[in-house]
Amino acid sequence: MTLSLKQGSLRHANGVDALRGVDVQIGAGEQVAIIGPSGAGKSSLLNLLATALRPSSGEIEVLGERAWYLSARLRQRLRARIGLVHQAPPLPPRQRVVTAVLAGKLGQWSLGKSLLNLLHPLDVAGARAALARLDLGDKLFAHCQQLSGGQLQRVGIARVLYQAPEVLLADEPVSAMDPVMAGHTLSILSRHAREHNVTLVASLHAVDLALSHFPRIIGLRDGQILFDSHSAQVSHEMLDALYANEKLQSPTAAPTPLTVQIPRC
Repeated sequence: MTLSLKQGSLRHANGVDALRGVDVQIGAGEQVAIIGPSGAGKSSLLNLLATALRPSSGEIEVLGERAWYLSARLRQRLRARIGLVHQAPPLPPRQRVVTAVLAGKLGQWSLGKSLLNLLHPLDVAGARAALARLDLGDKLFAHCQQLSGGQLQRVGIARVLYQAPEVLLADEPVSAMDPVMAGHTLSILSRHAREHNVTLVASLHAVDLALSHFPRIIGLRDGQILFDSHSAQVSHEMLDALYANEKLQSPTAAPTPLTVQIPRC
């Protein structure tokens, strides 16, 4: 298994239990969407899988490594093989887009090379190619403060594509994009994962996008997994239970179970 979490729990410093006894196994090359109401623990789960957070209890393995049994140096090497797309990418407003994208390799470059890259971009062609895949090639030398929220999210995705990780974790990667661009961007991520045998896991608020672009869906509620199913088997009853008492509606009014076409990109 590329990603394995056994009885994983996460309790924040304020005493709130974000995750409780979660079991997840995800194989190499799988594409999985995590859905659920706000506060369900989706971001917490992704951060555990990225080794950005340490579980309060339970065992986690990433790419065959028990991350929290490694030394800090080896764990940092492991993290260089994991790409994490943030909902709001941490991009300094005055940073140029080319520099933001090339930062994807910082975990793989030496300190000297990383510092040199801040002064003079070392792989302009590589950054341009990553941005072009997301229709942002013309923004190469723009400053991040000049971009919209959706464009910033695409820059964050371009940075991870340039990183070329073995595992790609995306936390609400298209939340600031319009529906057409969101679908287009998810298609790019899905195609990249398929072509390079990258394991892709994304949390999404938009249930219709999750069902349309991901063959496997994990429903998370109150820090626990409510269901783990193929997208074609996710029914309205399952979604109603997942979003119970939420001011949200299940997508479409199609007969149960939902029939979903998985696009080939």
